[in-house]
Amino acid sequence: MIKHKIKTRKELSKICDDLRKDGKTIGFTSGVFDLFHAGHADYLEKAGAMCDVLIVGVNTDHSVREYKGKTRPIVSEQHRLKLVAALESVDYVFLFDERRNHKNIEILKPHYYIKAGDYKKQSLTSVDLVEELGGEVRLIPVDENISSSNIIENIAFSGSGEKWVEEENAVHVKRKSSKQSPAVFLDRDGTINEEILYLHDPREYKLCPNAIEGIQKFQNMGYRIVVISNQPGIGMGYYTKQDFYAVNRKMLQAFSKAGILVDKIYFCPHSKSEKCDCRKPNQALVQRAKEELNVDLNKSVFIGDKTSDMETGRRAGMTAILVRTGFKGEDGEYPGKPDYHAEDLLDAAEWVLKRERG
Repeated sequence: MIKHKIKTRKELSKICDDLRKDGKTIGFTSGVFDLFHAGHADYLEKAGAMCDVLIVGVNTDHSVREYKGKTRPIVSEQHRLKLVAALESVDYVFLFDERRNHKNIEILKPHYYIKAGDYKKQSLTSVDLVEELGGEVRLIPVDENISSSNIIENIAFSGSGEKWVEEENAVHVKRKSSKQSPAVFLDRDGTINEEILYLHDPREYKLCPNAIEGIQKFQNMGYRIVVISNQPGIGMGYYTKQDFYAVNRKMLQAFSKAGILVDKIYFCPHSKSEKCDCRKPNQALVQRAKEELNVDLNKSVFIGDKTSDMETGRRAGMTAILVRTGFKGEDGEYPGKPDYHAEDLLDAAEWVLKRERG
């Protein structure tokens, strides 16, 4: 029974054609299904009840490592495939190697593209394709609030590895996430907001065109949001750290209204003459982000308006994107070309998404 449910994507293309001719509704969903738990079972049972035939795509080991880091998955793809196939609610399963479902949807053309309710429809990168093909996106509320990552962290930190720290008048448990994620590293002035020399007055703060939309798109693609900014005006006495924080508050207020969550803001307060390790393109702040947020630098993107931003990204092994806002890369401080010239942050995000889809 299990064996007959496991198909290739090519086989399922023909099966889906026959199902549509018979008037059957096809539902499609996907996932890693590592350390299968009650939340998975509940979700797939509800997905199966939505359609006549439920097809489930299971991420290959390679694609999971690309997305979640070298320590995942815990369970191999063949075992995960068989476990999902064993469920009564599932009719067919297959393995796929892409990070996103664009190609799966193109081939299967499901009536329903089904995702868990912790997603928002506007955050799904394949919504337009589903609807273009005559399908519908359906979200299932999450009743069993369990995740494989949390289970793994509970095991890893049980009895060891936890560290109580006191920081900024708060005591909390400091633990490093077991999930390695890509991040988009953003320069602030000239990239997120318009370039104003030694910006320190929040009243002068103005976002660049499409900045919010671009950062939203990166967040929806699963990138952590990190801001890294050189602020030599602090070291030179032109303004204070408190002035810098006040401008950041104006930025974060705009982000909050758009549902954007920034993981960290790093800044270098030193002048160029101080020759510190944290001033871009030096790597101290990038390495801090890598350690503190468990960032996969090889899958990450650095975006800025200066050649120093491009050099920062190159030294870290990231994709470097130059936006045509702010200085537009005309500072001439460092040689070399970016991986892509973008009009703005939205153009940058769309280019990265297109590249991910292959």
